[in-house]
Amino acid sequence: MNLASGREKNISDMTVLVTGGSRGIGAAIAERFAQVGMNVVIHYNQAHEQANETARRCLSYGAKVLTITADLKSKVEIDRMRDKLDSHDLYPDILVNNAGIASYGMLEDTTEDLWDEVINVNLKGVFLCTQAFMPYMIRQRYGRIINVSSIWGVSGASCEVAYSAAKGGVNAFTKALAKEIAPSAVTVNAVAPGAVQTDMMNSFEEAELHRLKEDIPAGRLAVPHEIASLVYFLALPESGYITGQIISPNGGWMT
Repeated sequence: MNLASGREKNISDMTVLVTGGSRGIGAAIAERFAQVGMNVVIHYNQAHEQANETARRCLSYGAKVLTITADLKSKVEIDRMRDKLDSHDLYPDILVNNAGIASYGMLEDTTEDLWDEVINVNLKGVFLCTQAFMPYMIRQRYGRIINVSSIWGVSGASCEVAYSAAKGGVNAFTKALAKEIAPSAVTVNAVAPGAVQTDMMNSFEEAELHRLKEDIPAGRLAVPHEIASLVYFLALPESGYITGQIISPNGGWMT
């Protein structure tokens, strides 16, 4: 394992691991890093074909790409994922904790199993992945951990209590860990998007989308590549003094 300081690497020589990288925001993030020729690891759980499609787009930029599957609720599977990356000499300099699931419904209708699923995927998965891949960053005294949160983790959303609680936990995790590992030159930040045009919006009817857009000062939803560009910026070596921040690209919807 090469433990030379990450500061000595060019961005194109670094490795990024994007969880939930098969589609939507995660796929856009993977492609953004691929555009600079970085080593890109695309994690997925079940969306095998979509992960391969994203990988093909990343390969078209000349990036080295690996797809890998794991259930992020399981420490055993995450450790297995880390071991596989080790076998390929891929040690993430940048970890993007993007994987997550949405949940809609009244709290009184939320079962304990559903609550556990939302918390475990959205929050426990961030904890387990960070714990698995952070030590390498600390040893080389360079790293970027970027958590994809949500505006609802900042303000809360009616009928999305479990999701809001999980993303609020991600935000608190981000701030606390940033303080803990700042002396090791590893930054930890969260991107908390507002409404983004992804599969998560497919359940909205046209009238609902219209009302939503009217509430957003920018008058539209974000597109995934706009979120990816912010994540990429936070991953750059020159962003080393930005840590512990929750940055919400939301078109002026909430400030």
